Amino acid sequence: QVSVRIPGIEEREGKTLWLQRKHSTTTTTTQTAMFKRSIEDVDLNGKRVVCRVDFNVPLKEGRVTDANRVLATIPTLQYILDHGAHSIVLLSHLGRPDGRVLKKASLEPVKPVLEEALGRPVTFLSDCVGPDVERACAEAPAGSVLLLENVRFHVEEEGKGVDEEGKSVKASPEAVAAFRESLTKLGDVYVNDAFGTAHRAHSSMVGIALPERVSGLLLKKELDY
Repeated sequence: QVSVRIPGIEEREGKTLWLQRKHSTTTTTTQTAMFKRSIEDVDLNGKRVVCRVDFNVPLKEGRVTDANRVLATIPTLQYILDHGAHSIVLLSHLGRPDGRVLKKASLEPVKPVLEEALGRPVTFLSDCVGPDVERACAEAPAGSVLLLENVRFHVEEEGKGVDEEGKSVKASPEAVAAFRESLTKLGDVYVNDAFGTAHRAHSSMVGIALPERVSGLLLKKELDY
C-alpha cells in the first residue's frame, strides 16, 4: 500500500487527507480528522471559475464513445452556474500525448457532448495557455462555459514528454513557471473535480495559484466516502 497526499486543494485547520491505493482500487482513509473545502464553502457569485475536470474519454473516429466522465461533472458545473459564477473555464487532459499536439488526443469532440448535457453552448479554445486564451477567458460573457484544449499538449503540464522524434524531453523550471502563471490568469477560483488525477503533481493540479482552491462535488463525494 502506498499513501499519497492529494495536492492542490486548500485545507482547513491544517488537516490532511490521504489516498490509500491497494491493487487496482482506490479508497480514502483519514490519517487525521480531515476536512477539505469544496465549492459549497466559497462565494462563486461573479467569479470566473477554473475547473480541472477529467474528460479523458474514449474516442472513435472523432466521436466520444463513452460520456460517463463528462456526465459525472455536470452536477458540479450546474452548481457553479446556479450560484452566480460569471463563467467556467474547463481544463482537462485526454490520452498521453506526452507534450505533443496530436489530433487524436484533442478535446474538441467533447464539446457537443458537453453542450447536450449542460443544455447550453460551449466555446472550445484550441489551446489552454497564452495571451489569446487569457484574453478569451477574461472577455467571456456572463454565463459562458469554455472548454480548453488538452493540457498535456504542453510538456510543462507533466514536466516531461517526448519530441517529434520520440526522444525524451524535460521542461525547464522557467517554462513550467510560465505555463502555470498563464493558467492562473484564467480565473478567480480554482475547482478540482478530477479525482482520477488528483494525486498527480501536474501543473493544472497544483500550479494554479489562485487564492481560493476547492474541490468540486464529484471529488468531494469521493473524499467524503
